[in-house]
Amino acid sequence: MKAAYYHGNRTIGIEACVPRRPAADEVRIEVAYGGVCGSDLSIFQGHRDMRMRLPMIIGHEMSGTIAEVGVQEKEWREGDRVVVRPLDPCGNCPSCASGDFHVCYHLNFLGVESAGAFQSSWTVPAHTLHRLPASVPLDLAALVEPTAVAYHALDASSLEPGQWAVVIGGGPIGLLNALVARRRSARVLLAEINPCRLEFARSMGLETVDPLEEDLEAVVLERTGGAGADVVFEVSGTAAGAAAMTGLVRARGLIVVVAVFNEAPRIDLFRSFMRELRFCAVRAYEPEDFERSIALIAGRELPLERMISERRSLEELPEVFARMESNPQIIKVLLDLKGA
Repeated sequence: MKAAYYHGNRTIGIEACVPRRPAADEVRIEVAYGGVCGSDLSIFQGHRDMRMRLPMIIGHEMSGTIAEVGVQEKEWREGDRVVVRPLDPCGNCPSCASGDFHVCYHLNFLGVESAGAFQSSWTVPAHTLHRLPASVPLDLAALVEPTAVAYHALDASSLEPGQWAVVIGGGPIGLLNALVARRRSARVLLAEINPCRLEFARSMGLETVDPLEEDLEAVVLERTGGAGADVVFEVSGTAAGAAAMTGLVRARGLIVVVAVFNEAPRIDLFRSFMRELRFCAVRAYEPEDFERSIALIAGRELPLERMISERRSLEELPEVFARMESNPQIIKVLLDLKGA
C-alpha cells in the first residue's frame, strides 16, 4: 500500500508502506476518505516539526471500515464502519487523572506525533473509535472530526439561545463553528476577508461581514445595540483576528480561541482589563463531541456535504497543498484512499 509521508522542508512523499498488524487492543482500518485540513497544511509548512519524528505519515480526519481486530478486542468486528478520534493520552498525567484526556500532558496526537490517516490501512488503538450509522456515507463521515472541533468550542463558550456570537474566520472550522452556534439559536455574525468564503457562508444562510470593506467593530456594535458580542470565537489564526477580537466582545464577555497560532499574536490586554474580558482556549475535542457530530451528520440537519469542494487521490496531495495556499475557492478537499 501507499502512504503520504511528510519529510520536512515542505516535502511530501507518496511512498510504499506495509500494513501493521494490530496489537491486542488495536484495530486495523481500511481508510475510505481522509480530509485535508488547515493543520495538515501547517504541518506541510513546517510549523509542527518540533513535535514530529520525520518522516511521518500525516492526516487525522477520516472514515473507514475495520479490516482486522486485536485478539483482546471484544467491542469491534471486521466490517464495522468507523471514524477515529485521533487522541491517544498517556493515562497517567494530572490531566488524565482528572478525566481531561484531550489535554493530556503527553498526548499522542495521531497524524502528528505518530502515524496518521493518509494511508489505505491504518492501525489505531481501539479506544479511539466511534461507530458510524449505516445512514452516514463514508465521504460525509470524514467531516465528523472538524465538526467535533466546533462542538467542543461551542460547549466551552456556554453560548445561549438569543445571544450574539461573532466568528472570526470563515474556513472549514469557522464555518462549522458558526453553523452549530446558529443551530443553538444564537445570533451569529461571521467575519471573513476571502470573497469566495464570504459568498459560500452567505449561501449557507450565515450573516457575514468583510473587515476589509466595513469597520468590523462598528458593525458588531450596531448589531448588538452598542454592547458587543456575548462570545467571540477566534478561528482565523491571524494577527489581524487576534488584534480585533478584544474590541468585539461586551463587558465581561468571553473570547474563545479555537485557532492554532503559529506565532504569538499581539493582544489588547488593556481593553481586556477595562472590560473584564474572559478568555478560553480550546484544544481538539472529547468523546461526546464526536458522538454529537455523528448524530448531526446522520440527521442531515445541515447541508454539510456542500463543504466538500473536491475529491482527490492520495498521489495528488502535494498539489492539494499547493492549491490550498493559492486557491481561495477551496473549502474542504477529501482524499479518496480506497485501494491507495
